[in-house]
Amino acid sequence: MRWRWAAVVALVALAGCSRDAGNPAPPPVNTPAAFPKQSSTIVVPVSAPLADLERRINAATPRTLWQIDKHEDRCVPPKRIKLLGRQVKVTPALGCRIVGTVTRGAIRLGGHGSTLAIDLPVSATISARDVGGIIKRETATGSAMVHATAVLSIDRRWTPVAKVRIAYDWIDPPGIDFLGQRIRFVGKADAKLKGVIAGLERDLPRELAKMRVRDQLAAAWAQSFTAIQLNRDRPPVWMRIAPRRLGFGGYRIGGGRVELVLAAEALTETFVGDRPADPPRTPLPPPARDMGAPGLRFFIPVLADFRQLEPVVERALGKLAAKGIDLAGIGPVDAQFGKVTIYATTGGRLAVGIQATVKPRRGLLGPTHGEMWLSAIPYNDANSQAVHVRDLRIAGRTDSKAVNLLMALFDDSAVQASIRDGLTHDFAGDYAKVLVAARRAIAAHREGDFVLSADVTDVDNGTLAVTGQGLFLPVRARGVANIRFAPQGARR
Repeated sequence: MRWRWAAVVALVALAGCSRDAGNPAPPPVNTPAAFPKQSSTIVVPVSAPLADLERRINAATPRTLWQIDKHEDRCVPPKRIKLLGRQVKVTPALGCRIVGTVTRGAIRLGGHGSTLAIDLPVSATISARDVGGIIKRETATGSAMVHATAVLSIDRRWTPVAKVRIAYDWIDPPGIDFLGQRIRFVGKADAKLKGVIAGLERDLPRELAKMRVRDQLAAAWAQSFTAIQLNRDRPPVWMRIAPRRLGFGGYRIGGGRVELVLAAEALTETFVGDRPADPPRTPLPPPARDMGAPGLRFFIPVLADFRQLEPVVERALGKLAAKGIDLAGIGPVDAQFGKVTIYATTGGRLAVGIQATVKPRRGLLGPTHGEMWLSAIPYNDANSQAVHVRDLRIAGRTDSKAVNLLMALFDDSAVQASIRDGLTHDFAGDYAKVLVAARRAIAAHREGDFVLSADVTDVDNGTLAVTGQGLFLPVRARGVANIRFAPQGARR
């Protein structure tokens, strides 16, 4: 009989003193959140006022387009009549000296799309002198409106090129009447106009080059290797941009501006925590073909820190303990739940450690103290911000009777349901805040003389990731973006 009492006393003592439940904590995993690189295509318009180009073209093109001073043997062809079935010349061909000047008015530029329209008013004053020794001088005036179109492009060195085509009408063709015939000078003027167009084809790219397109592109390219902060805290999030290619999208004329439209293909990476280093810069590449689909694509991670979940589980278990717990095969017990510890462990699981004290209301056993460890897999449905857990289980087993009392407590369905409820988390509020912060961050981000402007047009969230920093909900964001030249201190 004594040995039985001794065993009971020893068991009670063991139960009352148990601190280490013999249920080891799962190994922690400190892997940071990793997000795939996204390929984005960002529009890069480089523009200048059309008036600036117009002013340069006017300055480069002389007012006097050409001058004429030459002798013509046949200013007036011979006069012939038909006599007795034969053509008989009754007046000879008359020679003359042609002297003239053709000037231009102000060149006007306009157009739409990729075609630049050029309007060039032309005025001609041409004299026919010493016509056949009969007329000392006759002067004719005329005017024309030259319409030229220039299709603008660039070469492999980002140097502007232009293909100019001419179409014009003589509003008042220059000519004189003499001896019943009209002496026209249009042919003389037309030959000279060809030279004017050749000059425009030469001068236009040269004046476009003065817009410093390549210099602006090289500067924009270099300053695009950067990182933009999308969210300041909970968690700090950065989007790093690394340009790879630059495609030529053509010139665009409109709104009083001439704009070079480009598309920069870049890798966008998401980083959580401290600002990442800028990616290494590369030289401006030649124009690329077959650019990717337009649009900005990146991730905005939403974080649930494990410290956010711990007090929620503590409160859920506290409410259950206040109601009372009845364990199968043991009966009603008094349970107290203490500190909850949560972290990431292997297999994409959460490790959940809970300090507890349990004492049967019947029998001789005293209270059992210890820390039990469980693990669970968190998950979310497609495009849902609500996080649940499944496969909640005790991390380890032991033959200790004192520990088995704690295990019985944590094997109870009501206890596990409270733990699952406590681990359920709704990201909706954090999700909305992070999106607002990200939209604000990319609405107008300046790097030197260039401004990245972007707008998020579409978002959806992926599946949950368990990392050493917490539970991450990766939000895929898509939108439109452009980089524009906006010198600091310059007037808009």
